[in-house]
Amino acid sequence: MNSRTAPFDELDRKILTALTANARTSFAEIGAAIGLSATAVKRRVDRLRETGVITGFTATVRPSALGWRTEAYVEVYCEGAAPPRRLAEVVRNHPEITAAMTVTGGADALLHVRARDVEHFEEVLERIRTEPFIRKTISVMVLSHLLPDSPEAAASHAAPQDAADVR
Repeated sequence: MNSRTAPFDELDRKILTALTANARTSFAEIGAAIGLSATAVKRRVDRLRETGVITGFTATVRPSALGWRTEAYVEVYCEGAAPPRRLAEVVRNHPEITAAMTVTGGADALLHVRARDVEHFEEVLERIRTEPFIRKTISVMVLSHLLPDSPEAAASHAAPQDAADVR
């Protein structure tokens, strides 16, 4: 990624809005909508990629299509100060964890977990709890998404093939 700061204007914002809504939109379609040629849109997209504003393009997959029908957020509380690097190592060992972050407040980390069903979720939770520095967890099951088009409502990546078989 290039470390220099590139100019970022309203046309760039419009391009990003179009690509965020549908990354498969052609440069010609975007250009027609915002008043630029396809070549000018491509140059801007290339610049946005080069400077790290655009970090990639991805497909959004409905989690239930992959067998993930249960979803929860898990607050993780650690003994002492668990370094974020150590927490990152732990979450990488659990393919059902689709997002993880350190947070402020009482908990040390927040995990987004997807599982086949409640039984599978319980197995994942037990595996997480076996880590010696994890003192406790508090789970909140997702019942429905109030913003169904939000990134959290759909998987950002496909689950590994063996994730459904993890016990």
